[in-house]
Amino acid sequence: MSEFTIAKVAVEKTVYHFDKAFDYCIPKELSANAKPGCRVMVPFGGANSKRQGIILALAVQKETDCLKPILAVLDKAPLLSNEGLRLVPWLKEHYFCTLFDAVKLLLPTGMNLKIRTEYSLAVKPDSLPMEDFSEPERQIIHYLAHAKAPVDRDKLLLALGLAADSEIPQKLCGENVLLKSSEAVRRVGDAAQKMVRLTDISDVPKLTKKQKNVYDLLCEAGSASLKELCYFAGVTPAVVNTLESKGIVQYFDVEIYRNPYDHISGAGDSRDIVLSSEQQEAFDHLYQQYRSGKGGVSLLYGVTGSGKTSVFMRLIDEVKTDGRGIIVMVPEISLTPQTIALFHQRYGRSVAVFHSGLSLGERLDEWKRVKNGEAQIAVGTRSAVFAPFQNLGIIIMDEEQEYTYKSESSPRYHARDVAKFRCAYHKALLVLSSATPSIESYYLAQNGRYSLNTLSTRFGSAELPEVTVIDMNTELEKGNDTILSTELFAALTENLKNGKQSILLLNRRGFHTFVSCKNCGQVVMCPHCSISLTYHSANKRLMCHYCGYSVPFTKECPQCHENQVCYTGWGTQRAEQQLQELLPDARILRLDTDSTMTRFAYEKKLRLFAEGEYDMIVGTQMVAKGLDFENVTLVGVLSADQILYSDDFRSYERAFDLLTQVVGRSGRGKFAGRAMIQTFTPENSVIGLAARQDYQAFYKGEIAIRKAMLYPPYSDICVIGFVGSVQDKVHKASKTFLNNLTVLAKSEYPEQPMRVLNPTPALIGKVNNKYRYKLIIKCRNTAKFREMISRLLIQFSGNRDYKSVTVFADINPDSIL
Repeated sequence: MSEFTIAKVAVEKTVYHFDKAFDYCIPKELSANAKPGCRVMVPFGGANSKRQGIILALAVQKETDCLKPILAVLDKAPLLSNEGLRLVPWLKEHYFCTLFDAVKLLLPTGMNLKIRTEYSLAVKPDSLPMEDFSEPERQIIHYLAHAKAPVDRDKLLLALGLAADSEIPQKLCGENVLLKSSEAVRRVGDAAQKMVRLTDISDVPKLTKKQKNVYDLLCEAGSASLKELCYFAGVTPAVVNTLESKGIVQYFDVEIYRNPYDHISGAGDSRDIVLSSEQQEAFDHLYQQYRSGKGGVSLLYGVTGSGKTSVFMRLIDEVKTDGRGIIVMVPEISLTPQTIALFHQRYGRSVAVFHSGLSLGERLDEWKRVKNGEAQIAVGTRSAVFAPFQNLGIIIMDEEQEYTYKSESSPRYHARDVAKFRCAYHKALLVLSSATPSIESYYLAQNGRYSLNTLSTRFGSAELPEVTVIDMNTELEKGNDTILSTELFAALTENLKNGKQSILLLNRRGFHTFVSCKNCGQVVMCPHCSISLTYHSANKRLMCHYCGYSVPFTKECPQCHENQVCYTGWGTQRAEQQLQELLPDARILRLDTDSTMTRFAYEKKLRLFAEGEYDMIVGTQMVAKGLDFENVTLVGVLSADQILYSDDFRSYERAFDLLTQVVGRSGRGKFAGRAMIQTFTPENSVIGLAARQDYQAFYKGEIAIRKAMLYPPYSDICVIGFVGSVQDKVHKASKTFLNNLTVLAKSEYPEQPMRVLNPTPALIGKVNNKYRYKLIIKCRNTAKFREMISRLLIQFSGNRDYKSVTVFADINPDSIL
């Protein structure tokens, strides 16, 4: 009997409870191109709708009569290497996602394809008995009769106001009224930014209030990007679209280059990196571990300003000489400008950049440069961990403790775990670098699971800054109700006089952070989320930082309608205003997500600060890490209390990290530095430890608490999340899942150690009209435990009583839901 080669295909748009690698037969004419790692088009489901998939493996079997055939091979060469093909099922098992969702992590967004479905009439409309069709069916026939070419399904349904999942077109195809065609098209974003400007219309019709906001703003500004226009006018794009349809505004594109770093030429700085004796010792140990060929993980722990970057760049020089790939990760886009500039200066065009600030086309091009061997170093945020190197030598995670390395949406992977997988596969070295390592990483280093290299002093003549903790209770007693204590105000004034620069941290954006009514006590809440609104002075609106809902500034209470609404609390916008009032001669730069919305705004503003165009920065946590300016000699924390207290077991760890890091921005060069921490709870031990930069003492206290409470690293935590639009249904779903867990664990997994807490509402119980509950399991993250959770997720998905409730599992989340 003959043997046939079949393909095991991961298919897009499957759901977790029946996802697997599906078997397809390979037609003879496609057999030469159907290779593992290539994308294919396949028929799927009872209707045999065309879907995209990717071949994960080939197998041999004797019968193929019952298998559907692959319809087309979409790639000339495999997109995934053998490593990538092994990583896909690993991601599915560890993060409870579908196989194709895992595949999409490994490919740039611009590379992804979508199946475009188009319809046209199969017969002449005058030959059809129109009275036999329903009104929606007649509308479709009429629309297509006047179309000059086949019409895209999405466009057709949108034009006629039909639901996105409407089955009417498919019904008409079955009756041979319509013809359906499908093809795979690449999703590459426009290499342009959409802008808006007024037309030359002389007779402007009557406008709604929102439309007039847009019109007035454009009269003043001339033109603006669509994103900026919507933010400052407090509208959605639909309002601008309506003005465009009326001929009042017009869209135009501003060119965005596919490679924003195209001006970079070859490497220019080939000078040897000079290391101190302590740095040299750390480098020697790391290089020896790399040269061993066994790979592994090493923690490079050093106080702020100790020169960790110099150590791992010296290491990169050696790995680059060997011709092996290098990945350098930073936790967020705000840290990339200086890192990218540093690497471009030394390594030129051999550096590829990976982060979400690039356009889809730019991301695609950088991915290709790595895959084709044109770039040897990948620098970027979390997604850089998937850079497609064929021979990886080293991965460096700077600020390894940062929460942004963990994805908050499915697949909920942690870049550190993926880096461990890749380094094990390539026998490469993983270097975790930080001045405030995560408790888990330092624990593993202390226990010999990771090697440990320590830099205990600052590089060169730089000294750790002198730190003062200021009791703001005393300031209030003296009648000072401004954002600056007397001591910090004096220090800022002195710094301005001496031509030095300052950094001020306030980890809350907006103007006022709390809005309530004096008359009835009502807090002004978002109607869609269980969170209060924040006032933004830039657009004079109250905004929700979770769903984006906004309303104009008002003094009228929505509950009692009295003009008694009171605005309190400090955000970065209010801090900027009062700083300007207190220090009128100061040139102040505000850095938060509101002020850096435009492309490359962060890089531009930091460059101006470095050039001395500003005297001080006030901003959120994006100013606390990764910045290295020699002229910064003063750091102020305007409110340490905002970051100390939250409903999470990692709150003290995050507070210590942020305070330590921002204090470390001061005095990094030849000038002595100072730091001042303002707080209403000066007795809190975390503040004192951060002021002394004493990580060892903090770790000793924190690890004792973790052990007593059975928190990581003494256990793993699995959070099961439940989301739905009906609160009672979501609550019942969480209880049902707990019952299922109890039964299955007792009957089939009695050997698995775990502690399960009863379901409770999430910290933010409602987001965007969806209620959220959580179930917390303290466990060991073993293959058997993940198998049990996977079975429970599949079982729950089959319960029709809870079809309106979404359930997900998150292993070791950075923060509890």
